[in-house]
Amino acid sequence: MLIHGTSVEVDGAGILLRGPPGSGKSDLALRLISEREARLVADDQVEVALRDGILVASAPETLAGMIEVRGLGIARLDHHPSWAVHLVIELCDTVARFPEPRHTVIAGRPLPVCRLCATEASAVAKVMLAVQALQGTVPLDGGFGC
Repeated sequence: MLIHGTSVEVDGAGILLRGPPGSGKSDLALRLISEREARLVADDQVEVALRDGILVASAPETLAGMIEVRGLGIARLDHHPSWAVHLVIELCDTVARFPEPRHTVIAGRPLPVCRLCATEASAVAKVMLAVQALQGTVPLDGGFGC
């Protein structure tokens, strides 16, 4: 299944960034790569498939290792050929202060969802808190379905 989005691995967690065109998926991925040593899995188009009950993301062969850097062009980066998806981050303009836990189902696999605004200065820190909550290293009350 092909999904419009961007996927990265950060601290062992696979993140699928989704949102409308221009919402900041590639930009947030680039900041995670630059600031948190994340690795690109796929940009713009993400192939997802269930493998042994695990949702796995990869890039179409023609886009592997490439990310759009608005204002500069296409960059070729070190990347993972594939990585398990653990968390979906939906990018939007407004975010509830205390959101209800959310999940989505992709290819039959339920995944926790976190809604963020990619343009906020704290977006990278919020992604990292979500990953740490998912991994059980930081308690996070409410918010999303980890």
